[in-house]
Amino acid sequence: MRRFWRGIAIFFLGGVLGTGFGVALGFFFIPFVFPPPPAMEQLTEADRSLLVATGTFIHANPSDPIHYGKGKVSVYQRTVFLEPDFEVGPGPAYHVYLVPKASVRKEVDVKDAMYIDLGGLRAFKGSQRYAIPAGVDLKNYPSVVIWCERFSVLISPADLTPAR
Repeated sequence: MRRFWRGIAIFFLGGVLGTGFGVALGFFFIPFVFPPPPAMEQLTEADRSLLVATGTFIHANPSDPIHYGKGKVSVYQRTVFLEPDFEVGPGPAYHVYLVPKASVRKEVDVKDAMYIDLGGLRAFKGSQRYAIPAGVDLKNYPSVVIWCERFSVLISPADLTPAR
């Protein structure tokens, strides 16, 4: 009888471990195998005339091959626009933040700041636009970052250069 219960326990333990492994595998590898289509949002001419700053996303931690970012970002008076060449490595719960600190390179630079969350990232590549809340003084926000809320990881920062 003892042998029977031991077999049942091993069966259930194997089921739990197998399910956990399958979920983890799907969580980390499915976005690489079946990436979502790129976003293709556009700006209106009214938006384009109010350019405030531009920047380029960088790979914050070169020793981490999964969390990367590249491409350009343009900040307009009421909109943050990720340009068509924008791309980040896939992951869960990515958000676009305006950060009141220049040269963000570490997680602590974002965690200790009073950032503005512009919303969840809609695609891992392609052009996307995010509305800036009314009353935000863009001079106080010299960085745009892509942040993973679920794991509190800096994915990719972009230092902004004021437009002329």
